[in-house]
Amino acid sequence: MADRARAAALGLLGGVMEEAQSLADQAPALAALSAPERARAQRLAGGVLRQLHQLDRALLPHLKKSPPLAVCNVLRLGLLELTLGEAPHGVVHEAVESAKRINPAFGGLVNAVMRKLDPKAVKGDQQLPGWLREALIAAYGRRAVEGMERVFAKVPPTDLTLKAAVTSETLGLEATVLPTGSVRIAGGQVSGLPGFAEGQFWVQDAAAALAVKMLGDVRGLRVLDLCAAPGGKTMQLAEAGAEVTALDISEPRLVRLRENLARTGLWAEIVMADALKWQPKAPYDAILLDAPCSATGTIRRHPDLPLLRQARDVAELVRLQERLADRARGWLKKGGRMVFCTCSLLPEEGEAQAQRLVDLGMRAIKPEIAGVDPAWWGEHGLRLRPDYWEKQGGMDGFYMACLS
Repeated sequence: MADRARAAALGLLGGVMEEAQSLADQAPALAALSAPERARAQRLAGGVLRQLHQLDRALLPHLKKSPPLAVCNVLRLGLLELTLGEAPHGVVHEAVESAKRINPAFGGLVNAVMRKLDPKAVKGDQQLPGWLREALIAAYGRRAVEGMERVFAKVPPTDLTLKAAVTSETLGLEATVLPTGSVRIAGGQVSGLPGFAEGQFWVQDAAAALAVKMLGDVRGLRVLDLCAAPGGKTMQLAEAGAEVTALDISEPRLVRLRENLARTGLWAEIVMADALKWQPKAPYDAILLDAPCSATGTIRRHPDLPLLRQARDVAELVRLQERLADRARGWLKKGGRMVFCTCSLLPEEGEAQAQRLVDLGMRAIKPEIAGVDPAWWGEHGLRLRPDYWEKQGGMDGFYMACLS
């Protein structure tokens, strides 16, 4: 009987590499699998994507010419399994059978190559695509980018934001409390953790959790959370005592936001609308704009991104960010605060956007945030990078600026 999780992993890889579909968008294709099978399929596909550069480098000496992509993925997955300590006989057998299902003619090739592979040859660090690597080296230097690549190659830990009334100790969580207050766990099934069903916390990367803190005290304020789904920042704002309006253009993503609010017992007004067309009834005390972007700061959690993003995508996203920021600043009360943020590592989606808003007359504010390294602050805002806290598992890349 075929290994269903393994076959699903190959399907996921094909979806990313051949059809430019994200791993998340392919989730419905895993519906027929059991929960353990789904988890294994996602773990295997993610492992190949996180180590694609190293796997290909180890395979290259054994291939006179590159076989079709689907067969390459069979070899990549087989080699990954060997590095994970799987029994070689079983791995080779499954790889050969997978190749035969693609085309019987490739069974012999895969058998011959797999028997020669040495998992110790898979070494070094993952490398980002050339266009992105060059842009990041220009922005941060080669050493910093190599640190990011080391972080991207590893499965990240899971960060949680806890309600103010609880701690990891009172919940009985085996966790590390990070300097900024987020709680970090090794991973595993979050829904099975103590306190999940009771809505005592939600999953939120430590970097993303800082955007709300940039606004300072929001108790009693009317706050607009733009591009709000799946709702981590909405819940933070509501927990902090704000009167929150959460707006997003995507109904499926808002379903997740509603589910998160229901589980945590928090409330926000939810609006499904295009922020470029929607108009509020009254101005807001504060606005949080987590703008659509290249998401290059989230590669550690989304290893498919380097294969899905292209340099040509960025200019259109920058224009969208500008349009959203211009509309949002027009919805602020006099003296109100707006946080502009993106989960991008590219300066044109972060520092340059903040500079543009300052040039338009807004004033940058530098709030005091516990646990933030002073070196992370730039001229107008906070630059967070994946190589920060590298030994603890890193963080997502973000840029965020508070402006008035």
